[in-house]
Order: sequence, then C-alpha cells, then structure tokens
Amino acid sequence: MKILICGSIAFDNIMVFRGRFKEHILPEQIHILNVAFLVPELRREFGGCAGNIGYNLKLLGGDPVIMATVGEDAAPYLARLDSLGLARDQVRTVPGTLTAQAFITTDLDDNQITAFHPGAMNHSHENRIGPHLAAGLAIVAPDGRAGMAAHVNELASARIPFMFDPGQGLPMFDGPELLAMIDAASYLAVNDYEGRMLVEKTGRPVEELARMVDALIVTKGASGSTIYARGQRHDIPSVEPEEVVDPTGCGDAYRAGLLFGIAAGLDWPVIGRLASLMGAIKVASRGGQNHRSTRAEIGARYRRNFGASIF
Repeated sequence: MKILICGSIAFDNIMVFRGRFKEHILPEQIHILNVAFLVPELRREFGGCAGNIGYNLKLLGGDPVIMATVGEDAAPYLARLDSLGLARDQVRTVPGTLTAQAFITTDLDDNQITAFHPGAMNHSHENRIGPHLAAGLAIVAPDGRAGMAAHVNELASARIPFMFDPGQGLPMFDGPELLAMIDAASYLAVNDYEGRMLVEKTGRPVEELARMVDALIVTKGASGSTIYARGQRHDIPSVEPEEVVDPTGCGDAYRAGLLFGIAAGLDWPVIGRLASLMGAIKVASRGGQNHRSTRAEIGARYRRNFGASIF
C-alpha cells in the first residue's frame, strides 16, 4: 500500500549544550530573558517530518510517497532521497527560497529549544492531492499552515484515510480549525504536551477528542504511550534503547511504526509496540535519519522485547 506523507523536508542544525536549561533560565526573570548557551557540538542533518517518516517507513519495508516543498539549496537532500530509493516526484522545488531549516539546541535532560525557518515549506499548498497518487493511507504532519489545511481537505475529499499530526504546527490553528481537521481525520497523533495544548485550544477532553477519530495516540517519551481506539485504552510500554544519544526525530520514527502497522492491518497493541520500538531504535543515533536497522533486525528486536513475531 502506498502511504502518502505530507510534511516538511528540512535541514536540522543540531547543537548539544553540555548543561541543563533549568539551571540558566530563571522563571522569575523570564520577562527579560537573555541567555546564551555554549554548544561545542554542531551537526547538520537531513530532517523534516516528511523526510524522517519516509526514511523510517522505508526501513520497515513500507511504500512511502513523500510530498513536500524544498528550496534552491536542496540538491544534497534530493541526492540522498535518490540514494535511499525514496521517490521524489512529489517533492517540489520552489525557486527563490531556501529549504526549511531547524536550529535545535538539546540539553543533558533531552529538553530542546528550537528555532525554525520555514522557507519553501510555506509553499506546501502548491502540492495537490488527488486520486492519481493511488495512496491507500496518508499522514498530514507539520508543514506550512496553508498546506496542512489544504491537504486535510483534499484527503477527506478523496476519501483517503489519514493521520493528523499537528505537532509543532499546532499553535498556527485555533480551536475550531483544529476540531474541523480532527473531524476529517481517521487518526490523531500528538505527544503529551501537544495533547494538553489541544485540550486547552479545543475545550474538549481527551476522551471526547478520541471519539472523533478511529484512534487517538498520545506519546509520552520514556513513559511509553497511550492509544485510545474504539472505546478502549491501550497503554503501550516504552522500549529500552541500547543507549540514549539524541531524541531528535523519535516522534517521526514512532509515527512511521503507526502508519506501517495500520497499513498492515495489525491490532492496536501490536501497532503501538512496533511504534515504540522504532522510537527506541532512533534515539540511539544522532539526527533523524542515521539509524541503519534492517527490516530483519527490527523484527528480531521486536521478538526479543515482546516475545512475538511482527513480520
């Protein structure tokens, strides 16, 4: 099954602060905040939600179709997609723009401060969804505001089931807009912070939001995740990673596991465990796309952790 991934392609500039933000940010002085963090480590990685999800789906043996917009500086990223065997016929280059850029600073507690330049991402609405894509499942991940809204409507019109993943894009929408997009979606995925923000913006409790979709997935980092589906609650344990190196892209890896499991027709506890495993595999590597596990290795790790076969 082709899985359409609507979202950002970005270069991630990742910096590691060898301290803790909480020791340098004084809550009572937040109104005059002026801090600087020394970051001896700086890397430029391939990232963006669409790129990361597509990368992880490819590892699982899925059939991802990435739909995104990039700028005139995207040649290295496009070459990478080619080398990975990821089709880029739905990746549009927008003249006169730069590819989206994230500047991410991570501290020793894995807290992150991110600055983001959207660049070509603001033109994502120029990509149109229709039956010609032959997608059986899709995700609308963080992207340009107009693009996210348009792709939700186009997927709903085309009757393609899709996951709405507002993520970092959540603050761009008000409560009624979010409710309309959730109502159009088949699945909703958020982390615990985004879930609380969604409840606040919409005025609806989690249980009510869950009844609007086939499944609501809330990730909680090392505390696991919770899936609300068809009136049932499934608490999914986290998987112990081989080591904790970098959380960047873990949510995207988790979502790739969700999409693969949904497309394969697996039940929700199995889907959640696979997604959790994908997040644990990712966190042991730097950047969003540097983990190299094969499908066979992922299957073996699933058996070791859960005592059952997944593939």
